[in-house]
Amino acid sequence: MVPVSVPTSLSTADLVVVVDDDAANAASVHKILLREGLPCEIAADGQKALQLLRKERVAVLLTDLMMPQVDGFSLLHAAAVTSPGTAVVVMTAYGTVETAVEAMKQGAYDFLTKPLRRGEVVRAVTRALERSALRRENDQLRDELARSSRGRDMLGQSAPMRRAVELLEQVAPARTTVLLQGESGTGKEVFARALHRKSGRHGAFVAVNCAAIPETLIESELFGHERGAFTGAVTTTMGKFQQAHEGTLLLDEIGELPLGLQAKLLRVLQEGEVQRIGAPHPQRIDVRVVAATNRDLEAEMQAGRFRPDLYYRLAVIAVELPPLRARGDDIEMLAQYFVRRFAAQNNKPQLVLGGEALQALRDYVWPGNVRELENAIERAVVLARSDAVALHDLPDRVARAEAGSRELRFVVGTPLEEMERSAIAETLRLTDGDKRRAAVLLGIGVRTLYRRLDEIAGVDKSAAEEGSHGD
Repeated sequence: MVPVSVPTSLSTADLVVVVDDDAANAASVHKILLREGLPCEIAADGQKALQLLRKERVAVLLTDLMMPQVDGFSLLHAAAVTSPGTAVVVMTAYGTVETAVEAMKQGAYDFLTKPLRRGEVVRAVTRALERSALRRENDQLRDELARSSRGRDMLGQSAPMRRAVELLEQVAPARTTVLLQGESGTGKEVFARALHRKSGRHGAFVAVNCAAIPETLIESELFGHERGAFTGAVTTTMGKFQQAHEGTLLLDEIGELPLGLQAKLLRVLQEGEVQRIGAPHPQRIDVRVVAATNRDLEAEMQAGRFRPDLYYRLAVIAVELPPLRARGDDIEMLAQYFVRRFAAQNNKPQLVLGGEALQALRDYVWPGNVRELENAIERAVVLARSDAVALHDLPDRVARAEAGSRELRFVVGTPLEEMERSAIAETLRLTDGDKRRAAVLLGIGVRTLYRRLDEIAGVDKSAAEEGSHGD
C-alpha cells in the first residue's frame, strides 16, 4: 500500500468525488481511496457530480473526460464556478498530449491516463488534497486579513502592532504632533497615512523625505519662496507646509534635518505660521505634523546633532513601530496579503503560498522588515511556475533561513541570570546594538536595560578580578 498523508486542515466533511460512467473503473478507484482512509463518493455521470458539488464541500474531483451529456470538460468549467476551491484531476483512456494540455489549460490540476495505476492515483489525489487544503487555508487567512484590517488600515494582529494601532486610534483626532520611531521598512509612512485618514482632517497628506533633499534646497522645499528670492526662483512657490494646510505633513527621516533648519522648524511648530523665503510677512497654517526616524534621537541629542527643544516638541506622542522579527504572529498574514496583491498584478489569481516557503518566511529574521518581506514576495510571485509559491522562488537568503533562528533555547535548570544575559545579548545582536529597540523587543524600559547592562558588566568585572587573584 502506498502511504498517503492527508493534510491536517482537511476535515472529514471534505470529499473526493470519482466521476465515471464506467462503473467498474469508478468502483476500483473508489475502493483504492477508501483503503487510504479518504472520504469518497461515486458519481455515475457529470450531472450527479454537479449535484454533489452544490451540496457538499468537495476537495477533489477525479473525473473522466469522455462522458455522455455532461463531459469532463463541461464539469471542469462548472466546478470552477460552483466550487472554485475544488481541485480537479481528469482521467481518460484517450491520453494524447493534446488532450492533457487542453485539460490543464482549462484549469485541471492533474491528468491521469487509463488504465490507471494504483500508485499514480494515490499520488495524484494526495497532491490535489494538499493543494485544496492549502488554498482553503489561504482563503481563510485572506478573510481574516480583510476583517482585521477593515477600518484599521494597519496589517497585523501581534501584540506589539495592536498596541501601536490602539495608540494611533487614540491620538488620530487630535492636532498633536506625533513622532514615529522604528527601523527602516517597519511601515512608518503607512502608519502616518493611516493616522491622517483617521484624523478627519480635510486637507492633503503631504510627505517629504528630509534625507533626499539637498541642504541648500530643503528650506525652500519646506517653507516655499517668493519670486526672485534667489537665483532660479522664477515663480512664487508654496512649500510643503502650505501644501498640507488643514491636512497632515509627514517629515520623514527628521534626524537628517540640519541644525539650522531645526530651529526654524521649531518656530513654525510653536507659532503655527510659516514665512516663505523672500516674503515680507508670515502666513498662518493649520498643519498636523508627523515626524518619522530610524535614528535614536535621544542619542543624537546627546551627540549635539539634534535640538532637545525640537525633540520634545515633536515627541508629544512617540510611537515605536516594532520590527518584523518582533511580530512573528504577523508574518504569515502579511505574506498572504502580499501574495494576493502581487498575484493579481501579475495575472496569477490562483497562486497560493506553499508550506515550505511559508516556513522559511517564519524562520527568517527580516532585517529589512516589512519592506524586505514585500520585495521577497513580489520576486517569488513573479518567478513562481506552479500554482503555489515554492521554497526555491524565494531569495536565497530567505530560503536558507535556519529553523529556530529567532528562538533561544535553554536547558532545564539554567540559572535565570544566565538566561537573562543571553536574551539581552541576542536581542542586541539582532538590533545591531540599538539599545532603544532592544528594550522594545524585551518589553522593558531603556533605563532598565542600561541598568541591567551595568549590572552584568559589574558581575563580569568582579568575576575577572576574582580569577586574577586566584592566579
